[in-house]
Amino acid sequence: MSERRWMVLVCRMPAEPARHRMALWRDLRRAGAVPVAQGVWALPDLPAVETLLDRARQHAAAAGAEVLVLTAAGRDPASAARLDALYADARVQEWAEFTADCDKFLAEIDKEEQLGKYTLAELEEEEQSLDRLRRWYRDLRARDLLGTAASVDADQHLKRCAERLDQYAERVYAALSAPTDQAPAAPAVHVGRPAQDRDDNVPSP
Repeated sequence: MSERRWMVLVCRMPAEPARHRMALWRDLRRAGAVPVAQGVWALPDLPAVETLLDRARQHAAAAGAEVLVLTAAGRDPASAARLDALYADARVQEWAEFTADCDKFLAEIDKEEQLGKYTLAELEEEEQSLDRLRRWYRDLRARDLLGTAASVDADQHLKRCAERLDQYAERVYAALSAPTDQAPAAPAVHVGRPAQDRDDNVPSP
């Protein structure tokens, strides 16, 4: 049976004003706490959660409410496994959303290359997207206090994104430094312009 200990927060917050209740809810989610019942949240009993407790008490005090903090463990194997599963499932869902966005990032770069869009503007846009993924990864990793297996796969996804962006950047710089007649061109230069209009500009023999 798992000997992991959990910190359980019993939060009794008034419905109004809603801002205190919503602020507490956001902090709990950001810290990786999982709901086990209405107004009851659990997360691993580790030193890293002490900051959350301070914020939770501040939100409760501002709302004229209270937060009861307990230390718990599964009394039987089934209960212990259930707590572990609740926490792991929450992390898996978050990491799955993250890796899906990583795949979208990779697909977007593939699309830009297929269109021959080797420009600094496109490169800057992709760099901003990668920065967003990196910030998201740090947030998820900070709340995954148990280091679930899904975090390893997410780490590999992020590395592939960084490597792919490096490859794209090299092609952008190569395109910009190459002579005009050698630079990669988009395959659809005349997209949206009818062929007959293009022929109008050809001098008559």
